[in-house]
Amino acid sequence: MTTAALQTVLTVPERFRGPAGIANGGWISGAVAETLLGEHSTVEVTLHAPTPLETELRLEHLGHAVQLADGERLLVEAIPVAQDLEAPAFVPFAEAARAEARFTGHQGHAFPECFVCGLREPGDGLRIFPGTLDGGELVAAGWRVPHTVVEEDGVPATIIGAVLDCITGWAHFGPGESALLGRLTLQLHRRVYPGGTYSVVGRATGREGRKLFGESAVYEVDGTLVAAAKATWIAPK
Repeated sequence: MTTAALQTVLTVPERFRGPAGIANGGWISGAVAETLLGEHSTVEVTLHAPTPLETELRLEHLGHAVQLADGERLLVEAIPVAQDLEAPAFVPFAEAARAEARFTGHQGHAFPECFVCGLREPGDGLRIFPGTLDGGELVAAGWRVPHTVVEEDGVPATIIGAVLDCITGWAHFGPGESALLGRLTLQLHRRVYPGGTYSVVGRATGREGRKLFGESAVYEVDGTLVAAAKATWIAPK
């Protein structure tokens, strides 16, 4: 019989919402993956159901997996994977920042309150607005890391997961279009530092019915890869 090695309580603050009333998918992916990332560099997170805000949820370690549940309802599950993720090509910060002017969310945003890509006040939301680059294969944005997301040990995996999440969606979305994150695989290579300047890059890698696939990366100004992700989104019927 399998028993829980560790059980804790996790509550998602209202600030870290994606769509109204539920957690940002990348943020909650990072939260559930965080304990595994200490031992493993790559973690696959599957979102089974939307995660409610301001609710005490059960975070439980079962063998090599971590699960988040609301009562008996499984919300999120994370497992370590032996995989090196491919990353979109590096884009210099100045070029990434210029691409923000072509952010399609300015023409229509399904989730304007999103912590990452929503039109929130500076310092409250991250305001990462990925826009297309010449050629159209990549989307990119500049990220100046605000001190309002820093914890005692630096910038947590929740924030990095959130940043890597939304940009994979905007690699697909037109104005007003949306989907919900279904799976996010995270690989962290280096720490992110408060006040640092980074390029965030994403690309669409395919579509299968309602499933949208994408990859993303965070780079330092010299092109050093900091973190990478691959995502699966589920578009509405």
